[in-house]
Amino acid sequence: MTSVYDFTATGIDGTEVPLSRFAGKALLIVNVASRCGFTPQYEGLETLHRELADRPFEVLGFPCNQFGAQEPGRADEIASFCSTTYGVDFPMFDKIEVNGPNRHPLYDWLTGQKKGFLGSRDVKWNFTKFLTDREGRVVARYAPQVEPKAIKADIEKLI
Repeated sequence: MTSVYDFTATGIDGTEVPLSRFAGKALLIVNVASRCGFTPQYEGLETLHRELADRPFEVLGFPCNQFGAQEPGRADEIASFCSTTYGVDFPMFDKIEVNGPNRHPLYDWLTGQKKGFLGSRDVKWNFTKFLTDREGRVVARYAPQVEPKAIKADIEKLI
């Protein structure tokens, strides 16, 4: 059986990151964008990251430019924006596609595990969130409008 820990992604610094690095942790995986109405959720994501830093949990941010071209920057620009504007310290990755023929393999797997609205696999917008348990299984999918703080109780049940 495949788990989230079987995938690799390119970090925002260009290095390959095996997600097995996070084995044994619950993960909140989010497709993010810097110029979106939901961008202020970076603050809530960072709050979760800091409040649960001593627990087996991690937030992973995956920039995506597929929704309204709201993430047009290069990796270094995205990293600078996130750290300067929101103090983001959780792991960020290079820009990916979450839908279509070039969908990143991680998102191909995530969207196959938990379907969205009306059973669709497609991610509908920025800041869609996937929660995995400590065994690497997808346990929940949250719509973009769901604030990170609303997910904290679900995370705490897993860690």
